[in-house]
Amino acid sequence: MTDSDARRVNLPRGKVVVEEFDSPLLAGNPAGDPSRRTVPIYLPPGYGESQRRYPVIFCLTGFTGRGAMLLNEQPWQPNLPVRMDRLIAGGAEPAILVMPDCFTRYGGSQYLDSAATGPYARHLIEELVPWVERSFRTLPGAAHRGVMGKSSGGYGAIVLGMKHPEVFSAVACHSGDMYFEYCYLPDFPKCATVLGKCGGLAEFIRLFDAAPKKSRDMMTALNIVAMSACYSPNAKQTPLPFDLPFDEGTGRLQQEVFDRWLELDPVRMMEIHAEALRGMKAVFLDCGTKDEWNLHLGARIFARRLRELGIAHRHEEFDDGHMDVTFRYDVSLPLLAKALAPGS
Repeated sequence: MTDSDARRVNLPRGKVVVEEFDSPLLAGNPAGDPSRRTVPIYLPPGYGESQRRYPVIFCLTGFTGRGAMLLNEQPWQPNLPVRMDRLIAGGAEPAILVMPDCFTRYGGSQYLDSAATGPYARHLIEELVPWVERSFRTLPGAAHRGVMGKSSGGYGAIVLGMKHPEVFSAVACHSGDMYFEYCYLPDFPKCATVLGKCGGLAEFIRLFDAAPKKSRDMMTALNIVAMSACYSPNAKQTPLPFDLPFDEGTGRLQQEVFDRWLELDPVRMMEIHAEALRGMKAVFLDCGTKDEWNLHLGARIFARRLRELGIAHRHEEFDDGHMDVTFRYDVSLPLLAKALAPGS
């Protein structure tokens, strides 16, 4: 018996259905990634025995993740469906959980539309949201729809919430990418060094794809390459359609490119989208105080500005780093489900 099996003993169980979704919007995307995506859906206990409708929460994975990974078994930690079963049994409001796949050849999309990767925000907003409402017994409308995630998924959650309050009314951001000067800038010289050793960006991508094991240095470089594809796309650039935030030969910061990144930093975006945040039924953010990418500092900056603007929110810190912190979903899932429930 696995740990997750043990946790399910005597608990009412939800059901996971795994759907294959063909996305017209992702067809022919510039990165050459598949347009057919696997989307697991968690249906809460009792879904099949009644005509009840439920709030829905979109659950976004971090960099190098896809929705199906939320079904993975881990030692001593329940996967997402088992965790939700346990939370509901403990009194949390039941909700449908949707686990999108927005992975790209570079490791992720940041849940943004980009001319270098594809229209992943539109895929979520224009395709998956209405498809879920047509296919499952959801409570309709933004008042009963939320979005959450961790790391790049936390970034995606807070950005989608800010930009699309007509779609989502509650957000939870766990260790989300923000304050880019601290979370990305320190890795620019590391990436430049790796690209230089490989003979340039295009050769790095070729070597990365061919490597049977991706080294830590490779993954550090890929993260910055992926963020470049998301934050500074350039369809005119060859051979890859995006701009790096530093000179490939010298590593010197290209401020005009980095400025494009900064426009997509949540701590700057919130000034433009403050009213969207003000209208949310729930805004939750947390981060470990030992986060290896300094994201706890970004979360503090974001939370302080929320306080200054008088925007209701909940900000928490905990004694941990960036990895293996899914136990924090025990806080966010009940909070979002309660905010999105009927009558809330």
